[in-house]
Order: sequence, then C-alpha cells, then structure tokens
Amino acid sequence: MQRPGAADDTLSDERVAEALLALVARRAPGYSICPSEVARALSPDDWRPLMPKVRDVARRLAGEGRVLVTQRGEVRDADTEWRGPIRIAQPRKSASGSI
Repeated sequence: MQRPGAADDTLSDERVAEALLALVARRAPGYSICPSEVARALSPDDWRPLMPKVRDVARRLAGEGRVLVTQRGEVRDADTEWRGPIRIAQPRKSASGSI
C-alpha cells in the first residue's frame, strides 16, 4: 500500500508541468532549477520516483519551446538523449529589433 502523498503514476503530466513552470518562472532570467526541486515540491517525502516523469515533462516543454534544458551550461535539444544531471530554465527572450 502506498503512503498518502507518495509519488505514483496517478500524478498527471499537467500537474508536473504546472509545478515545473511555476518554479522556473520564480527564477530570474539566466538562472535555472534542478528537476529534483520539482519532484520535491510535488512529493517532499517520496520525490525520487518522480524524477523520470519530471525529466519527461521537461523534455516535452523544451520541445514546445517553453523551457530550456541545459547540461554543463550547454542548451540540450529535446530530441537528443540526456544522460546525467540537467538544469531547467526560462527560454531566452528574443531581442527583436536589436542588431
């Protein structure tokens, strides 16, 4: 039997995306979050099982251009394999009109 509040498959991707985007929005431009921050916000006592789902949602949001995913300071493509730690940040704003 699973503990109340424990991470499980019933947590929707939409809820994960909502939490991820809220945490990213609170960071200043140029700063990022760790996926574990999202997992911990959703399930403080049992966050580790949520990590694959958080990474999957981050991949989808990166593919939609809603977040940037980086590794070692380099922006990663949503369609490539990610191994190891990632960070998630606000997408860069285009400097329209600037040269």
